[in-house]
Amino acid sequence: MLTRGGIYLARLDPAKINEVGKIRPVVILNSQIILDSIPPVVFICPLSRQSHSKFSSLHFELDVRDSLDVKSYTLVEHCRSISITRIIHPRLAQTTSYELTRILRIVQQLISV
Repeated sequence: MLTRGGIYLARLDPAKINEVGKIRPVVILNSQIILDSIPPVVFICPLSRQSHSKFSSLHFELDVRDSLDVKSYTLVEHCRSISITRIIHPRLAQTTSYELTRILRIVQQLISV
């Protein structure tokens, strides 16, 4: 069972052009109601160890915790849907409600007019 705001490893390859790829941590952004129905795809935000200044307003820092063993940054500009089969269990960590709210606000800023 996936949890909203849960941080899991995901297989993001094959990546196209400038997409982030490889196996990396991601934050699950779907509502828990959707996740409880075991959807075929989930909406994720990839994480990276690095934040480029060009996109710093879109990145949010997550501290080390549980099995997330390095400081990470949300790459909101790379949010996308992926097949649930790309998710690797078990969950590495869980975002706080504050962190999840901040990530979702940045997503909203990215897509708003």
